[in-house]
Amino acid sequence: MESMVKQIEALLDEKVRPILEEHGGNITIQSLEHQILKVRLTGKCFGCPAAHSTNEELITYEVQSAFPTIQDVVLVEEINPELLDMAHKILGHQS
Repeated sequence: MESMVKQIEALLDEKVRPILEEHGGNITIQSLEHQILKVRLTGKCFGCPAAHSTNEELITYEVQSAFPTIQDVVLVEEINPELLDMAHKILGHQS
């Protein structure tokens, strides 16, 4: 399974990251379990209104084209707890 993650990373480097980088974004793999790939968009792509379209039209297409055994690519949109704590601290100090 770990070698498949490395192969997917290589595919993302070649086919997906260059496009995301044009928009100030990137992608990280969160997990690969039971042929479900979970990814997170980062940078300016995180939280973008077009994120779901990007996942369906770019990421899922490229991954499933190269790895037909991958059943689904799920976009994880949870907020990093450290980032949330930082936001609370900043907002708590505003007057």
